[in-house]
Amino acid sequence: MSSTQGSHSLAFRVMRLCRPSFHVDPPLRLDPADLIVGEDIFDDPIAASELPRLFDSHISKPTDSSDLSYRSRFLLHDPSDPMGLSGLLVLPQAFGAIYLGETFCSYISINNSSNFEVKDVVIKAEIQTERQRILLLDTSKSPVESIRAGGRYDFIVEHDVKELGAHTLVCTALYNDGDGERKYLPQFFKFIVANPLSVRTKVRVVKETTFLEACIENHTKSNLLMDQVDFEPAPHWTATILNVDGHHSDSNSQTRETFKQPVLIRSGGGIHNYLYQLKLSSRGSAEMKVEGSNILGKLQITWRTNLGEPGRLQTQQILGTPVTRSDIELHVAEVPSVINLERPFMLHLKLTNQTERELGPFEVLLSQNGLHEEKVVRINGLQTTALPQVAAFSYTDFHLNLIATKLGVQRITGITVFDTRQKRSYEPLLDLEIFVDLD
Repeated sequence: MSSTQGSHSLAFRVMRLCRPSFHVDPPLRLDPADLIVGEDIFDDPIAASELPRLFDSHISKPTDSSDLSYRSRFLLHDPSDPMGLSGLLVLPQAFGAIYLGETFCSYISINNSSNFEVKDVVIKAEIQTERQRILLLDTSKSPVESIRAGGRYDFIVEHDVKELGAHTLVCTALYNDGDGERKYLPQFFKFIVANPLSVRTKVRVVKETTFLEACIENHTKSNLLMDQVDFEPAPHWTATILNVDGHHSDSNSQTRETFKQPVLIRSGGGIHNYLYQLKLSSRGSAEMKVEGSNILGKLQITWRTNLGEPGRLQTQQILGTPVTRSDIELHVAEVPSVINLERPFMLHLKLTNQTERELGPFEVLLSQNGLHEEKVVRINGLQTTALPQVAAFSYTDFHLNLIATKLGVQRITGITVFDTRQKRSYEPLLDLEIFVDLD
């Protein structure tokens, strides 16, 4: 595209540099019999029956079939029949669509259309968006000495497109005209940057594992070959992509990783789904519960078009299930393998401080559930167990001396922690099932 101003000797012309496309020309298919006779010959049964012999006598290669009706007109008889590519490459005739994540490359020519030479030409080129201006070229420190009458000065600029919406390529020239007058030429070339694809995510939590599904949809008019779709986890998270062929051997996996086939996402709405398994470290779990953060990470996506034009996008941070904040965490460290009826047994527990300050001292007891039913599993001995203070992000181990009064599958319920300093009771430990046997 170009923009000119009549009062200036110089003018900018801008051409976008991009790879050519294939010239697709669907071939016109016709029946050889059309060159000899018309379609109405099939209305005459006698003439139609004589057509094969007549046709064979007029061409050097005999026909393979005596069926010359129009129902077989579009059957493919040769491997080259379905080809619509002529082998020609076509340069773009317009500025074309520009997508986020691509590299905008432009060939800029400043032409001297006057009959005299211009001197000391300072050229600047920059990209202007709604939020910023990016300088692409500045010859202030080394101006172009001169551009002769009818001559030109050419250069190429590149810019990684990282914003959506309206963009303006601003080209300016400051020069001495033929009469020595210093002139300033600004020209503006506008284009729109569109989104090449959309990423939709779903997060599911199953016990201690988080699953992230990413659905990528192609919004461009060309096929996209996805070189990589990598998930970069946040600190304390680890990520593993789940593939359909995950059962193959490691050696084969390494070979496929080196020579892996890019994933094809077809133009105009084609989609592909990726599934990642995320796990949180125990240390990270404690810190995240304190901070209340639920950031999982972000996706790095790279692709190429049919003729190799590269593109790259990075998503925003993907959020998981909100993390509930809890000052302490009480969980079972070990359960005896054998529990006998009316025989004391020790339950190994672990109390973790998940705050930045010291907590406690504590008391551990079996709380009542509000019902009048007698507990099957009770504390053997003192009804409360005293625990010392627990430092920030630290833990303490202790044992509860319990006894079971009934056989079979039973539940240990109501194990509660009480902070004696803050006079606060925390949520009871989830019910724990045990099996009580005879001696």
